[in-house]
Amino acid sequence: MRTRGEGERAARLLDAQAKAVELFAAVETSGIIAPGVREVQASDAIRDLAAAMFEVDRYWHKRIVRAGPNTLQPYRKNPPDREIAADDIVFCDFGPIFEQWEADFGRTFVLGQDPVKLRLRDALPVIFDAGREYFEQHQDVTGEQLYAQMVGLAREAGWTFGGEIAGHLVGEFPHEKISGDDIESYIAPGSDQPMRRQDRAGQICHWILEVHLTDTGRQFGGFYEELLDLGDRPTG
Repeated sequence: MRTRGEGERAARLLDAQAKAVELFAAVETSGIIAPGVREVQASDAIRDLAAAMFEVDRYWHKRIVRAGPNTLQPYRKNPPDREIAADDIVFCDFGPIFEQWEADFGRTFVLGQDPVKLRLRDALPVIFDAGREYFEQHQDVTGEQLYAQMVGLAREAGWTFGGEIAGHLVGEFPHEKISGDDIESYIAPGSDQPMRRQDRAGQICHWILEVHLTDTGRQFGGFYEELLDLGDRPTG
């Protein structure tokens, strides 16, 4: 893989995310996330929609659609396939590859008018923006420091942070290999190197920020993720 200029890398990552935004907007209006649809059926329908819209045929991580109590489970878990109910909260986490560039995008949908589920859904982008603002204000922030901040932001808002990590590296497929043994590739406890650094190829590290909020008492959660260090900056 040839070394690309930073301007091109940033533009390609932002373009991949823009396509993911368009895909999920289409998901929301398509009726894919609906009562009576099983999680695996919804995942396959989104896969087919991505293929029709963008000719996407590869994903760099497993496709996730989770509903109801399954929304409590972190990424590494594989809960049993569940049928979406009329009043469910549902989240999707997809990593489509657009022309060799990775997107990682998560959004939450609420079926029905449960006020607590709606409040959790609406809290997700607010906490994401607060985490991004913290990242912007702390130039030497480490992955473990940002993870701790995300846990604290969730707690202050009245939720539990459900993720074992709060994000990871992202890039051109296949991006710098991340594994359980390479904690520095994650926003997670033990990741003690500055996030603003160069990777092994001498290129700027780019990051995805993940927000997984849960209400363990009511047995549901929600998820939101996108690029952390590229794109619009928080104001104020």
